Amino acid sequence: MKKMTQAFQKVAAIRGMNDILPGDGARWEKFEELVRGWLHGYGYRNLRTPVLEHTRLFARGIGEVTDIVEKEMYTFTDALNGDSLTMRPEMTAGVVRAAIEHNLLYDRPQRVYSIGPVFRHERPQRGRYRQFHQIDVEALGFAGPDVDAELIVMLARLWKLLGLTDIRLELNSLGQASERAAHRAALIEHLERHRDILDDDGQRRMYSNPLRVLDTKNPAMQEMADSAPRLFDFLGDESRAHFDGLCQLLADAGIEYRLNPRLVRGLDYYNLTVFEWVTDRLGAQGTVCGGGRYDGLVELLGGKPAPAVGFAIGMERLLDLWQQVCPSASASAPECDVYVVHQGDQAQRAAARVGEQLRDAGLSVIVHAGSSGFKSQFKRADASGARVAVILGTDELAAGAASVKFLRADAAGEGSQQQVPLDQLADVLKSKG
Repeated sequence: MKKMTQAFQKVAAIRGMNDILPGDGARWEKFEELVRGWLHGYGYRNLRTPVLEHTRLFARGIGEVTDIVEKEMYTFTDALNGDSLTMRPEMTAGVVRAAIEHNLLYDRPQRVYSIGPVFRHERPQRGRYRQFHQIDVEALGFAGPDVDAELIVMLARLWKLLGLTDIRLELNSLGQASERAAHRAALIEHLERHRDILDDDGQRRMYSNPLRVLDTKNPAMQEMADSAPRLFDFLGDESRAHFDGLCQLLADAGIEYRLNPRLVRGLDYYNLTVFEWVTDRLGAQGTVCGGGRYDGLVELLGGKPAPAVGFAIGMERLLDLWQQVCPSASASAPECDVYVVHQGDQAQRAAARVGEQLRDAGLSVIVHAGSSGFKSQFKRADASGARVAVILGTDELAAGAASVKFLRADAAGEGSQQQVPLDQLADVLKSKG
């Protein structure tokens, strides 16, 4: 009897979760190196939290009546112990949990950052994916508007480093709990008067989270949202002083902004300062960076009361924007500095040793794998983007040398070839830059 085998169905990536291939990966590495240097310049240190957290962390920290918690989280039950676990939809709650668990704020405030993937189950489109990446920056334990301003100023510096000009700042204040409560009562009254035009989300959130009703994208509700009581008008003296202090510091730094009274952000933990950097270059998903102050979150998650402020940048959106204004940012990086070609068994063994010696000198090297002809190897060397090819054959081994061929216009004497003693090879290649 013939045994029938069923063909394996080819597996593709999950929709909205994208592979980053080697060519693009080089651009990501270049971008991340720039970002880490920028953050180091302001004294921020790396903190890494797990991708998986207990679901209750996000329900408590983000707010149960938010789109993220209600609709977008990847949540499952741990088969071993029945715990409800969630793949992080944002990073701030996890950073605060780590600060509380490890007592990071015991003796001093902390400036920290995280870079990594986050997960939201939403409809994939340009700039919005189900797995995407964030740069998350948090200043924990700082109460004044000076640190709010520092975060905004440092973002302006990042845009300058990336050559971005078509990006603008929108700013608002959400005040304190008592001020939001007074505004909430007035807002509910306003929504009740316009109940007949509220969509399903608006009806559902009218009492549970009325501020989020104003963040609607429904055109039929825009006039109602525009005429709603403004939270800014309910701010007390301390909240206004905090906002005025921030605005003065931004003026001192030459940072322009637009006051947007409808800017509320999508998370419940914010108070006082909230801000977004937006652009028109990315279509409907125009927010590149968003953040603000969340002084109550540490206590809400079980820690001792402590102020905090931070922001998150969507890396895919920022990379998209950077590539638009700086096409060279998308140029593929060379695979190596030096490509070693060889002919014959002895030359192949010598090539492996030479490759290690050149790496010891700080050069990146690919030694051709296998034993194909010189023509094929040179074709591969050129495709690698290497500046030079190092050639080892019978004649070179007999002379204790290698032939060096320059492959690029930025290498001295493109197309020329010279023989170099093996004990001088690393120095010669490094001197040619």
